[in-house]
Amino acid sequence: MQSTNFRRNHMLLTDYFRSTPDLTWDIALSCGVTHGTIRLPEDAAFDVTSAAHLHTVCERFRARGITPVIVEPLPNELHDHIKMGDAMRDECIEKFIVLMKNLAAEGIHTVCFNFMAHYGWTRTANNLPERGDAAVTGFDLAEFSPDETVLTHDQMWKYYEYFVKAAVPYAEKFGVKLALHPDDPPLANLGGVARIFTSLDAIKRGMAVMDSSNLGVTFCQACYRLMGERLEDAIPALRDKIFFIHFRNVCGDKTCFRETFHDNGEIDMAAAMRLYVENGVDVPIRVDHVPTMPWEQSDVAGYDAIGRLFAIGYLKGIIEGVEHGNL
Repeated sequence: MQSTNFRRNHMLLTDYFRSTPDLTWDIALSCGVTHGTIRLPEDAAFDVTSAAHLHTVCERFRARGITPVIVEPLPNELHDHIKMGDAMRDECIEKFIVLMKNLAAEGIHTVCFNFMAHYGWTRTANNLPERGDAAVTGFDLAEFSPDETVLTHDQMWKYYEYFVKAAVPYAEKFGVKLALHPDDPPLANLGGVARIFTSLDAIKRGMAVMDSSNLGVTFCQACYRLMGERLEDAIPALRDKIFFIHFRNVCGDKTCFRETFHDNGEIDMAAAMRLYVENGVDVPIRVDHVPTMPWEQSDVAGYDAIGRLFAIGYLKGIIEGVEHGNL
């Protein structure tokens, strides 16, 4: 017998899907996930400004029973130039505005973006040992080898403000929410490249650039933990700005950490879920990174397929336990 969708509260369970069907699609569907955080194609055949191309991708998901609700990330072919503030920035912002209009027409009203220039989210290892010989990603600043790229904090704030002031009015027009992911790892600098979203105060500053209900955050709880912020402070402080949750666990600090199974890190995951529920954070959520199983060939570290079985089931259990007052 087909089970009903898991949606007893307003927190919408999603998973992360690449644009071509693979095992992660099958696993998520088998776990009862029916809504998708989708990554758009990154090949020359896909035009980010084409409504027809986007519709084809969305229909591919819908044909499998997955409703796309979030795009993550803002496509790198646009994002990279926007974050670097280079000569292609304005063209890329214009393309993003067209993309937002097309996303809204497809019923996709959230875009997860970040402002990690040049390096993006960064790890120095992809095969650190976890429970039962599973492997996880990690970061050790002592092992990081930067190149010669230099960007200052003043430059990064200038580029961020430029983007927000250009994009948010159109996000409001089209009904699209822009959800800022914090820097990962949340270090002040990676080599010579400044990171600006590395503390709760910095996130608040980023939100204050424009007073808009369409500018908010992707609350990646592991990043806030690595910042040294207390979730008990950060979640209430941002409750009205949280548009999307990355439910992930870690061990260590921002200079040296590793990811874990969801139940094997330093974050009390049930307590975190209680904080979301108590603060009325009823937004889409996904399990984020997972370990690679010992018998599994790793295709994309953190996003391999089999570990999602445990992670999605764990998240569903946490949600149900908190809802029913059992956790």
